[in-house]
Amino acid sequence: MPKMKTHSGAKKRFRATGTGKLKYRKPGQRHLLTGMEPKKGRSLRKPGIVHSTDMGRMKQFMPYSV
Repeated sequence: MPKMKTHSGAKKRFRATGTGKLKYRKPGQRHLLTGMEPKKGRSLRKPGIVHSTDMGRMKQFMPYSV
């Protein structure tokens, strides 16, 4: 049986943590930032964690990192 391929878009956007969760960079920090509330901008700096209900799909995208 051949090896499964990792989804190219997913491997650029997600990283595995030590406990096996996936973290990603939140969208919305590139441009049009002057009208944004400061609290929202600060919260977007922190990495997001993929929800547990989406982990089944992520295992299909990244079979060797999760």
